[in-house]
Amino acid sequence: MTATPGPQGYYVHTAEVGVGNDGRADLAVAVSQTDTVCSAVYTRSRFAGPSVLLSKTVGADARGVVVVSRNANVATGVQGVTDAMEVRRLVAEAVQADAEQLLVASTGVIGRTYPMDAIRGNIAAWPTPPQPSTWDDFATAIMTTDTVPKIVSRTVGDATVLGVAKGVGMIEPNMATLLTFFFTDAEIGAAELDEVFRAVVATTFNALSIDTDTSTSDTAAVFANGAAGPVDRGELQDALHAVALELVTMIARDGEGSSKLIEVTVTGARDDAQAKRVAKSIVNSPLVKTMVHGADPNWGRVVMAVGKCEDDTDIDSDNVTVSLCGQHVYPHLLDAAQLAELSEVMRGDTVTIEVGLGIEDGSFTVYGCDLTRGYIDINADYTT
Repeated sequence: MTATPGPQGYYVHTAEVGVGNDGRADLAVAVSQTDTVCSAVYTRSRFAGPSVLLSKTVGADARGVVVVSRNANVATGVQGVTDAMEVRRLVAEAVQADAEQLLVASTGVIGRTYPMDAIRGNIAAWPTPPQPSTWDDFATAIMTTDTVPKIVSRTVGDATVLGVAKGVGMIEPNMATLLTFFFTDAEIGAAELDEVFRAVVATTFNALSIDTDTSTSDTAAVFANGAAGPVDRGELQDALHAVALELVTMIARDGEGSSKLIEVTVTGARDDAQAKRVAKSIVNSPLVKTMVHGADPNWGRVVMAVGKCEDDTDIDSDNVTVSLCGQHVYPHLLDAAQLAELSEVMRGDTVTIEVGLGIEDGSFTVYGCDLTRGYIDINADYTT
C-alpha cells in the first residue's frame, strides 16, 4: 500500500508501550521539527479527562501531540493527572521536544489508570532517536474499536493538509469530537488558523452523531509549521473542510455496527442553528436509524423527529416537506409500488433525508449512521 503523503517538517513515531496488550501500537506522537501555530477545541463534558485538562494549558505555539489509545485515563483522580504529565514528559524527552509544547490525548476505557511501569520500561527501551513511523502508522495506532484507520491528505498550493481521526462510538460532538488531528506545512497566523479551524469543525465534526453520547476525551487540533510557505486563506479553509468532511463520513460509515451512512439536510429554517437542531433530532432518533437500517421508507418517523422540536413554535406541519433519497414522500404521498421501489434504493450504503421547513433560508447538514444489532453486541461486551 502506498504511504499517505504528509506535510514537510514533522516527525512521527508509534510504539506498543503496554497499554492495549493486543499486539499493536498503542502510543503515537507527531511533532513539528520547527515552530508551529496551533488551534484546538475540546470536549465540554463535566468528566473531561486529565489529558484534555493538560492540553488546555498549552498555548497556540503547541508543536505536536502524544496520543495513548485503549485507555481514556478519565475519572482517575490525581493519579491520572500525574500519569498524563509523566507520559508527556517521557515522550518529549525521547523525541527531543519541549513537553510544554505537546498536547496529550487519550482514548479507550474509562476509570482505569495507565500501566505506568510498562509505559516507562517500553519508552526507556526506545533507540535515540526513535525510528520514524508513517502517518498511516499514526492513524492505526490511535484506533480503539475502529475497524479501519481514518486518514486523508490534500494539497493546497505548495502545501499539504493531512488529517487523521479515530472514533466509532460515544460520538455526539459538543465543541469538538472524537480524536482528530490535522497537520499542514502551510504558513498562516495563529489567529487566522483558529478562526478557520473553528469554522471547519462547526460544519463537519460538530455535525456528526453516532449515538448521542459526548465523549470525555474529545480533542480536535490543527498544527501549521509554515515549511511550504503561505497559501490563500480561503483555499486552505476549503482544503481543511474537505479533509475533515471525508473523515466525518469515514467515521459515520465505521460507526459501531454501522451498515449505512445517513445524511440529513434541513433547509428553509429560521436560521442555521434551527436547521442543525432539527437535523440532529432526526439523525439521533433510534426509530429513524432502524428505519434506515431496514430500508423501510417509513417517513412518519422523520416527521415525528421534526415534531419533537417542540420549542420551535414557528415550525408548521402544513409547510414541512420530506424526501428520502431524493424522492418526495410528504406531503406528496407514494403508493405501494413507489414505496417498494424507494425501499430498494434505501438498501444502498448511503441514505439521504431532506426536510424543508418553509420558514426562512437557514440550512444545515448532519451525518450519522444506522442502528444495528452490531452496536449492541460491541458495547454490551466492551470491557468484559
